[in-house]
Amino acid sequence: MHRSALRITNLQKAVRPLPQQLTVAPPVSVQLRTKTSSSPGERLSQSKSMVLQDSDLHQKPISRHRRNQSQHGIAGAGAMGTSVELQGEYLNKAKISDGGKKHRKNWTSTWVVLDADQLTFYKESKQEALANLKPGCKPDGVALCGALIDWTTEKSSRRNVLQITTHTGSEYLLQADCYTTICKWYDAIKKTVNSLVSTYLLLHIMRSYLNRGRSNMYWTLTIYYFLSDMFTSSKLKHSTSDSADKSGVKNRLKKFIIRRPSMKTLQEKGIIKDRVFGCHLLTLCEREGTTVPSFVKLCLETVERRGLTVDGIYRVSGNLSTVQKLRFMVDQEEELDLDASQWEDIHVVTGALKMFFRELPEPLFPFRFFELFVEAIKTKDRRQKVQAVKKLIQQLPKPNLDTMKLLFGHLQRVLACSTKNLMSSQGVSIVFGPTLMWPEMDCGNMAFNMLYQNQIVEFILMESRDIFDLGM
Repeated sequence: MHRSALRITNLQKAVRPLPQQLTVAPPVSVQLRTKTSSSPGERLSQSKSMVLQDSDLHQKPISRHRRNQSQHGIAGAGAMGTSVELQGEYLNKAKISDGGKKHRKNWTSTWVVLDADQLTFYKESKQEALANLKPGCKPDGVALCGALIDWTTEKSSRRNVLQITTHTGSEYLLQADCYTTICKWYDAIKKTVNSLVSTYLLLHIMRSYLNRGRSNMYWTLTIYYFLSDMFTSSKLKHSTSDSADKSGVKNRLKKFIIRRPSMKTLQEKGIIKDRVFGCHLLTLCEREGTTVPSFVKLCLETVERRGLTVDGIYRVSGNLSTVQKLRFMVDQEEELDLDASQWEDIHVVTGALKMFFRELPEPLFPFRFFELFVEAIKTKDRRQKVQAVKKLIQQLPKPNLDTMKLLFGHLQRVLACSTKNLMSSQGVSIVFGPTLMWPEMDCGNMAFNMLYQNQIVEFILMESRDIFDLGM
């Protein structure tokens, strides 16, 4: 339960601005006794609750490196008291990374000013610096929206060092010889960062979930609704005892889970839409009321209209970012015109089609049929082999059978233009073998599986007229 309480606290900080009462009032349940040591041998005497509180999370970590250890008291170290007005102060600053690109560490004494949403660095006091600033020039600064701040003992051998990482990946180190001074800046910057976590950051988090798959959208909204409820609830205050705090979190979670909107409700309201890519073929066809996915039909029709004679059709890869853009539009169920200028490159369309088949939870050739097709393709007699493969295909579920029949009929027309598109049956089978079938459990013999995948697809392609009873 202690870890759960900590995770919830971290989620609260990551998604919404913390209310003032949460950042100002220290937990009543924490008791801290501090005794300033007069000699290096004396130790600090502390007594704490076992439940981690916010003040525990930003205390300076203790380094085992002897140069990083300091012997001063920590009375002002974690105070999240009233807001501190910081007009400016000289601190040591070093920029160690710019957008992820490492920089050589170079400490400089800088006049640092904490503004409403950023830290600004001046070579001298703000008034003198602004007076000497050239027209059109701006002082160096760090945007704090979406930034992270933490103590660090690994990035420098100096003591009392804090690290600021911006949302763009730039990293700054701030240091002061006086521990109380640097703690004052840590607390002030931390409060500013918390106050700047806005709806933009929430949308950024939700967008990152969506990019991994729309099924995560439900839990993204669940987290959002829960945290909104936690922050707006008047009951969200620090408890006077550990047991009360635990039971309070438990009760809020129970009530929320009971009344949270169901997946069906969110789908009916249009908040969550069923995806196309990564959806099971049977489920997708049932939803669309067809036996062949609409996207597959649309892609095949587009290729036959303007791509049959294109050199390397299906073998050449399209631009991945454009393919992903097309995928996103399909998943959003937006109106799609594959003849539009943005899809002018036919390889983008074929790339999206191949991606659709690769991302099926179960391939077009279902898992339970993989070994059966492998055994069938080993048959020596051609007629018996055709009959064995045909019998297996006829046992497939209706969506798999119809989609397979449409696809292989299309690939037959691609081969009919082989003199122009330079695609042979072997080339097509190399592309579609691993795309249309793979074993459920990968036993590590990838080369063995790929050999049979290609052979099966090529054989069906060459004998598709007999297997699918296609007309001439």
